[in-house]
Amino acid sequence: MHRGPARDLGIEIIEGRLAADSGMTLDDIQRRFDVSRTVAREVLRELETLHLVVARRRVGIVVQQRAAWNFLHPTLIDWRLRSEDRPRQLHDLTQLRHVVEPAAAAAAADLADVETRAMLPPLAARMRTLGEAGQLEEFMELDITMHRAILASSGNELFTAMADLVEVVLVARTELSLMPQQPKPEALAAHEAVADAIWRGDAGAARDAMVAITTEVLDAFGA
Repeated sequence: MHRGPARDLGIEIIEGRLAADSGMTLDDIQRRFDVSRTVAREVLRELETLHLVVARRRVGIVVQQRAAWNFLHPTLIDWRLRSEDRPRQLHDLTQLRHVVEPAAAAAAADLADVETRAMLPPLAARMRTLGEAGQLEEFMELDITMHRAILASSGNELFTAMADLVEVVLVARTELSLMPQQPKPEALAAHEAVADAIWRGDAGAARDAMVAITTEVLDAFGA
């Protein structure tokens, strides 16, 4: 019940309608959203988790400066994608993926277990079928599965921890109609190429194919 009010307040902070160093109270949250004290506290906890606000004794709830925000938290990423801050968020996230995912794909080509290697080529083939049919929801689910598997097989725990971030941006790209009705043929081919390279254990080819995937996203978002 707290998520709607938390998101609304969060987006207002992101967009600057609730300015840094401005204040509010639990009573303000209760009155505005017609919620109980318990729900208002849950709203506060979620905003504090994202470092959007801080509760100070004898002061109340204070909006944090942008530099304090928890930018890597998937919830904050999702809210930024649903706000006027979307272009900047897409730019930053896509640049991060462009650096990390090719390295993860190369590592996965060396380190992935046999089960993961065997799973990727048929998954990529199914993605082509769904993409060419314009079935974007099902395509997105498999796309998430592929990227999660590659990050998890990299042997790098920080890369693995990025999986939720990648999922958020893939889901948002579909839900916010930022995906073409049919994925580009070169994007489908690049997914097949990275799957095949990891299956064969070719780290260089896996890296190059993932660069092609992230470059397509960079171009799509103008990043």
